[in-house]
Amino acid sequence: MPKPIPAVTMEKETTDIATLLEGIRKQEVSPVEVVNACLMRIEQINPKLNAFITVLADQAREDARVAESEIKAGKWRGPLHGIPVGIKDFYDTVGIKTTAAFEHFKDRVPRKDAVAVAKLKDAGAIIIGKMNMHRLGEGTTGIDSYFGPVRNPWNALYIPGGSSSGSAAAVASGMCYATLDTDAIGSCRLPAACCGVVGFKGTYGLIDAEGILDGEQDPGEMIRWFAHPGITTRSAADTALVLDVLAERGEGRAAEHFRGLAKAKKVRVGVANNFKGDREVSPAFENAVKIIRSFDWPTESIGAPFRGPGGDLRYIEADRESIAAKTFKDVDVLLLPTTTTGVPAVKDAGANPLALAPEHTVFANYYGLPAMSVPCGFDRNGLPLGLQIVGKPWDEAAVLYTAYRYETKTGWNAKHPNFLDPRG
Repeated sequence: MPKPIPAVTMEKETTDIATLLEGIRKQEVSPVEVVNACLMRIEQINPKLNAFITVLADQAREDARVAESEIKAGKWRGPLHGIPVGIKDFYDTVGIKTTAAFEHFKDRVPRKDAVAVAKLKDAGAIIIGKMNMHRLGEGTTGIDSYFGPVRNPWNALYIPGGSSSGSAAAVASGMCYATLDTDAIGSCRLPAACCGVVGFKGTYGLIDAEGILDGEQDPGEMIRWFAHPGITTRSAADTALVLDVLAERGEGRAAEHFRGLAKAKKVRVGVANNFKGDREVSPAFENAVKIIRSFDWPTESIGAPFRGPGGDLRYIEADRESIAAKTFKDVDVLLLPTTTTGVPAVKDAGANPLALAPEHTVFANYYGLPAMSVPCGFDRNGLPLGLQIVGKPWDEAAVLYTAYRYETKTGWNAKHPNFLDPRG
């Protein structure tokens, strides 16, 4: 039986990406120093959390040295130059095994990077490793992996959430600054809620999903419709920075998510009145709503358009086209808890791959909506809770801005687990 993980002091590893980038750009901070700090934390903490399947220590150090030389020569590659990021082990990485935490893929080595991975590299990001996950993305607990279970950084007796379990655990504990993930029923938002970080997925098609286990068996029509690329970070601002790198252009869309956070907006808020929340979840959600009401934004009570995965996809395109005029006719964002309960204990989750219900998250996948989970407090066991913010199609700006204002007011995202003796 794993022991509770002790409490965490982080400095550079919890600096926001924008601040770190400014230091790197001014050559006050070296990418080599940043990468070495993350690798030291991985060496100390990952044996307890098992967040990585593959750690690319040598490659990351070499890439950091190259980044340092480029920056000294005035060659600025992009908005993530010198920043260590992780890649969920669903995404193909050239010459590096990509396994989906599945026994039969344990030696699978792609010949090409996924589109999103290539974009991160082009923007100067340093790939520090491949993240552990729930096997084949087929669960919400994060404890079923060929490479062993991921552990929650706040307390190993509780699940980390899934399927992007290693990503949430690593970002929460300062082992990297962001991760590239997937979200098909809440696979990025649920572990973010369990580990106290920010989990985001954009509108369907906003981020190119090409290169997820490329060449393997087709996962089926439902996954093709429901699966969205996702991003895990420690703040809405960090998410916006990464999204500016990953978002596809076109249809009048420009990569201005980060800059947009500085522009004051009045967001029309819908508060879900039909969610299921236990005695841990509901009070934290009500408090979050109270804080957002203090922004003096228009607020009204509405029903969330809950929709399970099901097997009937005949009307999914029509439903996606009509959702903005229905649920979002008079509101810009919808608020509801990310989970229906507090974080389940490992012993209670058992062999049930969906022990953490995706009831509050999967509708955003069905309708292809932008959605993110941000920390909003803790349950009685000291485990994080998540507030979910959902927007209408292509309105990532309203979702990110709402999250940013909420974080600025509360500071929940600045709280981190503490490892007093990571080696113990």
